[in-house]
Amino acid sequence: MSDSDSILLTLSEGVLEITLNRPERLNAFNDEMHLALRAAFQRAHDEAEVRCVLLTGAGRGFCAGQDLGDRDPRKMDGPPDLGHTLETFYNPTLRLIRALEKPVIAAVNGVAAGAGANIALACDIVFAAKSARFIQAFSKIGLSPDAGGSWSLSRLLGEARAKGLALTAEPLGAEQAEAWGLIWKAVEDAELMAVARAQAATFASGPTRGLGLTKMSIQAAATNSFDAQLDVERDNQRIAGRSEDYAEGVIAFFDKRTPEFKGK
Repeated sequence: MSDSDSILLTLSEGVLEITLNRPERLNAFNDEMHLALRAAFQRAHDEAEVRCVLLTGAGRGFCAGQDLGDRDPRKMDGPPDLGHTLETFYNPTLRLIRALEKPVIAAVNGVAAGAGANIALACDIVFAAKSARFIQAFSKIGLSPDAGGSWSLSRLLGEARAKGLALTAEPLGAEQAEAWGLIWKAVEDAELMAVARAQAATFASGPTRGLGLTKMSIQAAATNSFDAQLDVERDNQRIAGRSEDYAEGVIAFFDKRTPEFKGK
């Protein structure tokens, strides 16, 4: 359990499961939930016992983005500084997700809108219930995409589809999101958590040092030249080759047995 009721935390067999827990607001972010989620991902960085993270939402939605309850212009002295909101709350958490050398799975159980959609897309593997929808809702209230959305959409979908989703704010169903390559898999609603937890358990019992380096290598490729990426691969393979998991994997191969990886 976390120190905040706005998220729920469990750690079991190497999997840190984080549940956004404001179901009455479709898990929309307030300041408390921002800070609790950041602390959870910082814990994932700090604790060797955490070998995989699974992020999901309570109730019928994954996350509706920012809670607009405290953004009513009629109740404010002046216009808000949304750049400050991003720099103070969203961006530190997103940087933690991307920098975490451990797999992060999102299980999108319902609507994922605005920053809620883009936090899911910042994760490494996204499973979504077939009833789930991804909505770049920013244009409906006069904003542009944030929480890494402009980066993720353009790289995953290309400019045409990224602009189409962002400018029209049309909902994208989970099965279409899978077909377009926006997410990993769309699964039956009733099977979502079982599928996501099974994958998380596989990662947590796997060679998580190598999995983390794989994540870092692929992320680096987005901005590297081919030559620079060859250097990244060389450096990361050097690290992986010196790991206990690599030695165990090779020995298990020769012994014709299942390896017992420790994430070291």
